[in-house]
Amino acid sequence: GDVQGTITLAQNGLWRGTIKATVVIVSGHVEGDIVASGSVEITASAKITGTVTGEAIAVSEGAVVDGVMQTTGHPAPTEFVEKRQ
Repeated sequence: GDVQGTITLAQNGLWRGTIKATVVIVSGHVEGDIVASGSVEITASAKITGTVTGEAIAVSEGAVVDGVMQTTGHPAPTEFVEKRQ
């Protein structure tokens, strides 16, 4: 489905298929594509197999993305070290 808002996939979560939302935060495992009209945040525990598309993409150190990342706004995905515990 297409969600106007934020989708958060928890650390132990598994999603198969396409995620479409304004903002997507992934801490779990996604097998499929992520399409965000806003930002995508990929935390250290995330594992993604598929294409990630968003206006801005932030990837935490330790995250696994097996696929293509395409930004529609900023020139390139940014990498960050997660401060939350």
